[in-house]
Amino acid sequence: MPSWSVVGLPDASIKESTERVRTAIKNSGYEFQSRKIVVNLAPANTKKEGSFFDLPIAIGILVNFEEIRRQNLENTVFIGELSLDGELNHISGVLPMCIEARRLKMKRIILPQKNAKEASIVEGIEVIGVENLRQVVQYLNGKKAISPVRASIEEFFQKQKQYPFDFSEVKGQENVKRAIEVAAARWS
Repeated sequence: MPSWSVVGLPDASIKESTERVRTAIKNSGYEFQSRKIVVNLAPANTKKEGSFFDLPIAIGILVNFEEIRRQNLENTVFIGELSLDGELNHISGVLPMCIEARRLKMKRIILPQKNAKEASIVEGIEVIGVENLRQVVQYLNGKKAISPVRASIEEFFQKQKQYPFDFSEVKGQENVKRAIEVAAARWS
């Protein structure tokens, strides 16, 4: 019987991903085969939360459906929330995920284009920014070339020299302002 279940202590957003992933796959031009699908988010004792599991779940399903060749997946991390039309949405928390991927000796990370610049400040890992699920599949199958995104930490934080706001507009919050001043002084 065709069915879909997610195991491994997923939260509600991951359980909801079943419809997002199924619809994104169909709307990206791939056939969603009627099968029993079990997504195992091991280890089961660690709670998983967030919609950024959408892309890896979709990739796993498309590999199983033989839409993606397996040989191009080693040492690759996939992160991204899928919209119903297959587009990849901006997600939060990319920087710590990239740092952890590098620590785990991953070589490449594929994520939404909107997050690529931020992720690329982590040295030692190739960052591939994509707009949608179709681009990911074409890239993995060697039908589309996507250049890795590169940025330096200095470039990332110094892109804007003039700031429209300053502390004169903040009323109160003396402890917070002092903490920011100390952090800024330490950074420079």
